[in-house]
Amino acid sequence: MSAEKKGRARSERPPVELKKERDAFLQNFFRKGAQLTSEVLEENRRLRKRVAELEADNARLRAQVASDDAIRELLKKIEALESEKEELVSRFREAEEASSRAVDQCAEIEGELANLANLYVASAQLHGSLDLRVTVQRIKELLNQLVGARSYAIYLASDDHKTLEAVAAENVPPAYRAFEPAEDGVLAEVLATGVARIEKGDLSDASFDHPLAVVPLTIEGKTFGLIVVFAMLPHKARFLPIDFELFHLLGGQAGKALISAKLFADAEKNMPDLSGLIAAGV
Repeated sequence: MSAEKKGRARSERPPVELKKERDAFLQNFFRKGAQLTSEVLEENRRLRKRVAELEADNARLRAQVASDDAIRELLKKIEALESEKEELVSRFREAEEASSRAVDQCAEIEGELANLANLYVASAQLHGSLDLRVTVQRIKELLNQLVGARSYAIYLASDDHKTLEAVAAENVPPAYRAFEPAEDGVLAEVLATGVARIEKGDLSDASFDHPLAVVPLTIEGKTFGLIVVFAMLPHKARFLPIDFELFHLLGGQAGKALISAKLFADAEKNMPDLSGLIAAGV
């Protein structure tokens, strides 16, 4: 090799110091590149993780929104069901009230029918016989069984209304079977006016001097006797509306039944001559 070529070759090789700097630069460059790459990869991993978290949060939010929508729909259904329930309860109460009213009306009708039956039985009993003893016994049975009287008497008055004499009595002491009623007492008042006096309140406070019911026996507007109730059976605390009707019936019909039976007995239980009735235009 010529000297010229050797000199040029030596001039082309970098100096040792420059090579070291270059190598150091390259090492530093590659190290920083590797570090940057590592940082980029780490940042990418972190971003991926964050994206995954955001996607998870988004999914939870979507689920929450869907759940809230479902809850809102459920609440709407509950409100609708509550409204329907209130309407059904209201209809049920109306039907229950109507049913209760119907039951009350049926009970009232049954009570009225029972009262009518009692009045019919009482009237039929009073006029079912012309035997005086049977008639008196039936009046006693009506007072005891229908009215609930425990102590009572059926009195006939003298012509001057000064004396009362019992033709039938139950649980009445002898002193009150034939006596002169006090002029200012209730018995004399009913005999004079022909207006019944019947206790409207509690029946537990009764005595022979203060009877519970005094009913006039009348015929053709004239009073000729009294039905007097002194005490009631234990279960009877007060007079019911049907009792007032029975007293009214007894006052008007019992007297007629007694007079009819007495006249029939006086006629020796002989039927009247029907030709006389025809002649009288009956």
